Parts: sequence; structure tokens; C-alpha cells
Amino acid sequence: MENKYKSGFVALVGRPNVGKSTLMNHLIGQKIAITSDKPQTTRNRIQTVYTDERGQIIFLDTPGIHKAKNRLGEYMVNVAEHTLREVDVVLWLVEPTTYIGAGERHIAEELNKGKTPVILVINKIDTVKRQEEILAFIDAYKDICSFAEIIPVSALKDKNTDRMLDLIYEYLPEGPQYYDEDTVTDQPMRQIAAELIREKALRLLNDEIPHGIAVTIEKMKERPNGIIDIEATIVCERDSHKGIIIGKGGKMLKKIGSAARVEIENLMDTKVNLQLWVKVRKEWRDSELYMKNYGYNQKDI
Repeated sequence: MENKYKSGFVALVGRPNVGKSTLMNHLIGQKIAITSDKPQTTRNRIQTVYTDERGQIIFLDTPGIHKAKNRLGEYMVNVAEHTLREVDVVLWLVEPTTYIGAGERHIAEELNKGKTPVILVINKIDTVKRQEEILAFIDAYKDICSFAEIIPVSALKDKNTDRMLDLIYEYLPEGPQYYDEDTVTDQPMRQIAAELIREKALRLLNDEIPHGIAVTIEKMKERPNGIIDIEATIVCERDSHKGIIIGKGGKMLKKIGSAARVEIENLMDTKVNLQLWVKVRKEWRDSELYMKNYGYNQKDI
């Protein structure tokens, strides 16, 4: 019997920092979503494409669902919750624990409102010492939501991810190939470059600063010799933050720029000349105008 081609949309949801972006980057074999050990790293919905002989899976990596503290936070939660209503399968990522907090219970409530099949993915099992502990985690979660499947994986160590793809295909409908086989994302290159710069800032800066930064690409132009010139601005909320981002003698800004340039060059497969500036925009996360300018537009949801 001939296998039917399957295709559809799969949302990755979960609390901040459970490994959604790491899993997605691993599955498509390329870095598209930024990763960081700081929560709320992903701010927009990032779409990536996985294609094999069975079909095509379009992954939507959503911002972590959390209690919003400002307009940007509300925007992020709206993006995540809106995505749940328009996909064929939901992958809910959780950490390996028997404790189910208020954040998880809120996500379960949202998922129980819909009829979409939900696959519970218990991530980071590489951190679990004894395998029998995994059964306890499954047991703790199994009744909180009517799951189609529950699967333990390690996105970082590539454990059980192939089995997870098998399960996704089981629940996807038959459908067309939405994108060319070599497409891995619908993100514009400018947006990916901005996100990579923001990732390096997240990793290198103090804890209190990263949530208050955005990155905009002012210019991106290819020279005849193939070198790409990129001019970007890191936007922060306070003058004191600007000083920390620039660093003594411009050291921190150079560090962020060097680290980002290497990743952008690897992605674009060409030399990049990256110039960074820093601007202060007070309370931009509560300004609809600034949020829209920096790519977080409520009307796009």
C-alpha cells in the first residue's frame, strides 16, 4: 500500500526555558531560534520546516507562556496562545520533575480548551540519573491533560527525537508540500541576524538587562565581492544599561559583535562586516509604537 504524503503545523509550547528552541534547531539541523539559559528568549513565533520522504512538518516555536509583566509580555503570551488554535498537533515540552507548578497548570487549561492532539514531551532526560524516575514524571503529568502521547526525550543529546517525529507524523493529516525541500525557515535573514545579535547579548550581559533589549537591523547590503555589510542597533531601556552594554572602552559591545558575526557568517556562508550601536528608549516594552517598530506587532497575531 502506498504511503500517503502528510503535512501540517506543529506548535511547540511550554514554560520559558524548557528547551523548545534547542529541540527545533536540532530537528532542522540548523540554528534558527536563539537559545539562552535566560527565560523568555523567544519573543515572536518562529516558523521552521522539516521535510523527509514521509512529508513536511512546519514547526512553530512559540514564546514561553508566562505571567505577563508589561505589554511585551502580553504580546508574547498572546502569540503563544493564538498559535495553539491554528495547528494540527501541539508538542508540550516540560522539564523532568514530579512538581507541577501554576505555570504548567495554566498551559494545561489552555490545551484542554481545544481538540488538537497534544503530545507531552518530557525534555532534558539526559539530566535524569535513574531511568525509573522517568516513569514517576510520566505518572505525575498523565492526568493533567488528555494527551495523545507522552514521550521522554533529550533535545540536547538527541535521545528519542526520531521516535518523537514518528509520533508527530501519526497525527498529521494528509496534505501538500507547503515549502521546497531545502527550505528550513520563513524568517527573513534580517530577522535571523537581529535575533543572533540579541542571543549574544543575552548570554554575555547581566541578568537585569536582557529582557529590556531589542535589536533592529538598520542596513543589510551585499557588496559586489560578496561581503555583507550589516548595521544594527541594540535598544535598551536605561542610560545605565547603555554603559554596561558598551562596556569599558567598548569591550562588551565588541564581544557581542564578534560572537554574533561568527554565527551570522556561518549561516550566510559569506564574510560579514557587522557594526553595532546602542540606543536608549525608555520603557519601550510598554510602548505600542516602539514594540511595533522593533517587530512585535499585535496586529500580526
